[in-house]
Amino acid sequence: MKQKLEDIRARAKEQLATLSDLSDLENFRVQVLGKKGELTGILKSMGALSAEERPKMGQLANEVRASIETMLSEKTKELKEREMQREIESMPLFDISVPQNLARGAYHPITLVQRECEAIFKSMGFTVEDYSEVVTDYECFESLNIPKDHPARDMQDTYYLENGQLLKSQTSAAQNAIYKKYKDALVNDGVPIKAIFPGRCFRNEATDACHENTFFQMEGVMVDKNISISNLIYFMKTMLSEVFRKDIKVRLRPGFFPFVEPGFELDISCLICGGEGCSSCKHSGWLELCPCGMIHPEVLKAGGIDPEEYTGFAFGLGLTRLAMMKYGVKDIRDLNSGNLKALSQFTDDE
Repeated sequence: MKQKLEDIRARAKEQLATLSDLSDLENFRVQVLGKKGELTGILKSMGALSAEERPKMGQLANEVRASIETMLSEKTKELKEREMQREIESMPLFDISVPQNLARGAYHPITLVQRECEAIFKSMGFTVEDYSEVVTDYECFESLNIPKDHPARDMQDTYYLENGQLLKSQTSAAQNAIYKKYKDALVNDGVPIKAIFPGRCFRNEATDACHENTFFQMEGVMVDKNISISNLIYFMKTMLSEVFRKDIKVRLRPGFFPFVEPGFELDISCLICGGEGCSSCKHSGWLELCPCGMIHPEVLKAGGIDPEEYTGFAFGLGLTRLAMMKYGVKDIRDLNSGNLKALSQFTDDE
């Protein structure tokens, strides 16, 4: 039996060297190690051996099996690598003479409008700030004169996270940080706070032609001595006339926002329907574009600024709606849809 086992190992080594196909390799494995294989048959006959011979032959049989399995594993690896190399060699070569598709993408319309607004405000001395999309309750509400029990919270159905933070429902969430960042320069050096901070906002909205659960705003603030509503109107009129490159009809109407007093809604005549009324403007001829007003004294206090000495204005410009007006997009949902047919018509003017 010892000689038979050694012969099986020797033949296995010779046969494996001649195999060149994975299917043949599997047939060989079954032939030698399968349930009816040659080595398995020898193992079944070991019961006829004496008690003295059986352990020795059992040990040798296990060594032979392990040796053959190792050879099978190495051969399998070799044949798989060889097969992969054949597949690579059979692949067609890349033809550098084939014309390439050089079509280039374009910036999203909201990005175009945002960059244009940033350039306009920079020319008027404003800095551009960035801020996180995930904020604390204090940043989004409490620092803006909206305590936890304030009914104004019902105006915004907000997405809260398990850690107690939330997806910001308004770019105003950055106001407190901006005041604290620049208040020393304001107080010590007399440098006005003039900043804009664009960003993406989130609200649990019932979506329609003019409402989305994800949208873009641009918050703007200016704080100095003797700032009035006249300053607010000047900067907003200048910005809108630059964006649309023509005179735009605007109107201010009273509006309630806890972080400004007095507060206004700045509306522009709907450019999609020319003021005649459509689904985008809810058939009113006007589109709400910019909540604004004079910064509430409590908000200034929260930012470390004395409201007895300084005043300021704030506005929340709807970049998404501004893009709709500028490019004639009738349904706000198109802007987040990823619909290339709807979005590919916009190109960068730069």
